[in-house]
Amino acid sequence: MAKERILIVGGDAAGMSAAGQIRKLLPDSEIVVYERSGYSSYSACGIPYFIAGLVEPETRLVVRTPREFLEKQNIVVHVRHEVLSLDPGAGKVKVRDLETGREFADGFDKLLLATGASPVVPPLNGAKADGIFSLGVLETGIAARKFIDQHRPRHAVVIGGGYIGLEMAEAFACVRGIKVTLIDKAPQVMSTFDPDMADHIAEAIRGIGTELRLGETLLGFGTEGGRVRSVITEGGTIPTDMVIMGLGVRPNSQLAEEAGLKLSVRNAIAVDEAMATSHPAVWAAGDCASTTHLMTGKPFWVALGTVANKMGRVAGISMGGGRAFLKGVLGTAMSKHCAYEVARTGLSTREAEDAGFAFQSAVIKTKTRAGYYPGAESMHVKLLGEEGTGRLLGGQIVGGQGSAKRVDIIATALAAGMTVHDLIDLDLGYAPPFSMAWDPVQIAGRELMKKVGGE
Repeated sequence: MAKERILIVGGDAAGMSAAGQIRKLLPDSEIVVYERSGYSSYSACGIPYFIAGLVEPETRLVVRTPREFLEKQNIVVHVRHEVLSLDPGAGKVKVRDLETGREFADGFDKLLLATGASPVVPPLNGAKADGIFSLGVLETGIAARKFIDQHRPRHAVVIGGGYIGLEMAEAFACVRGIKVTLIDKAPQVMSTFDPDMADHIAEAIRGIGTELRLGETLLGFGTEGGRVRSVITEGGTIPTDMVIMGLGVRPNSQLAEEAGLKLSVRNAIAVDEAMATSHPAVWAAGDCASTTHLMTGKPFWVALGTVANKMGRVAGISMGGGRAFLKGVLGTAMSKHCAYEVARTGLSTREAEDAGFAFQSAVIKTKTRAGYYPGAESMHVKLLGEEGTGRLLGGQIVGGQGSAKRVDIIATALAAGMTVHDLIDLDLGYAPPFSMAWDPVQIAGRELMKKVGGE
């Protein structure tokens, strides 16, 4: 009997999580992975910290090399190989070896698309100049780090005020000692946060000396000798030595679309709870695939390493003949800017309004520890709850050290369908070095309960 042949397109979080599960369930199968970049199974989330110099060498970001996958799990990983096309009906893919240029066909019984997402790069004058970087894969992070080490830039422009923008501004300003200008065409940073919470983040960014220019549209780049020398916006020209593009990412769904697979929200590949696509021989997982928002029950797309790993695990078990499901996610995410931490989960005010919820919100300012304990820092907590039922809908936290991980309390409560009353009744840990007798999340809950019914 011929061995089952399984191909995986994409060798990072989702793809390699799936490969590991498949190997456990189908020990005799052939598993072949094609990865377009030069690295497999690495932490893309760690790239800003590698550029900052906090993590080195770059190999520390690599969880397992192709050689290790082969020796430990008999999984064949081909890096620098790009899958050009997919024919699900024939069970074939066309592949190009990016080192030699050779193209060839490969066959499969089952296929996983784990093609990830790519940075948004607008087609502007000068966008391809030396010194401009979009951090899509580890190689671009390595290139940015080499540029800094070689050219010692004194000023950098970060374009985009999302997670990558926040983390790269931190890498430059707080670690590297490089002067930073952060630009975003939106009226606030961190668009997944409510404006009132984003204002605190903006204040923290400005507080460490970064120039923050909001509501400013990027027009192009000034270059000299093939190297970036300035950033041109509606507000004028900003001389600079280096640029980081952090304008978000888009799902890499072109292969699936050209093969006739169904797409979903944001053009992500449509999958069910088992990560199966519209073709019975093809699954999809990670940043290229859609999921469901647990609070709305509607299709949802988010590019997060946590979600990619979960989706990869479910896809691998499903492809291996087991039963696993991912009912949905909350978009829980966190980051930091120097000493300031930010986190969010569930629905923002805008998202709750768009979903048609009748809701109330409450914001409190408190301390990360008992106020009398050394090192207590300010933090703001915002909670949203449904009117009438009191069901929690979302939460956001910004503040000093010890703030961000508290979002996990809110995320757990949301996943469990808890009400504000349930949250207040939780038996959470307390000691002065860590919290007050009432945890800040519960203090926010008490304020919210006054509006949705109760105390």
